[in-house]
Amino acid sequence: MESGLFSPLHLTLGEALLRLAAGALLPLLIGLDRFIRRKPIDFRPFVIVSLSACCISLAIMELAHRPSDPQVDVSPARVFSGVITGIGFLGAGAMFRGDNFVKGAGSASAIWASGVIGIVCGIGMLWLAGILAASVLALLVASAPFTSKYDAD
Repeated sequence: MESGLFSPLHLTLGEALLRLAAGALLPLLIGLDRFIRRKPIDFRPFVIVSLSACCISLAIMELAHRPSDPQVDVSPARVFSGVITGIGFLGAGAMFRGDNFVKGAGSASAIWASGVIGIVCGIGMLWLAGILAASVLALLVASAPFTSKYDAD
């Protein structure tokens, strides 16, 4: 039996790489929208957050498929909950109050969505990640004319 040190045990390496590629490309599109509009977060954190969330998803799924000690509890739901909570704190750092409104909320929620995209790519639901990425990007693009007064400069 393979040890899993250099390749996944329950996925093919190609499938894992496809999931990671989707986990990088989809949030990159969202991040580029934020970058082009000079929002508080550039495109890099979107990709980093998503790739990291994708990797933790792949790792948890691999761990769950390995024979293990019965005392070790691998609960993907608990891991994903912790990851999403942590990403929420990262997004909160992008928001700030200016005048009579909060700036950066769009970027904060988009970075959180990028984490979800990464998790969803990691568990293999690329179709769902694509729908989420397209929906978030469409909303950001379509809402731009209505939110220009809130733009961070």
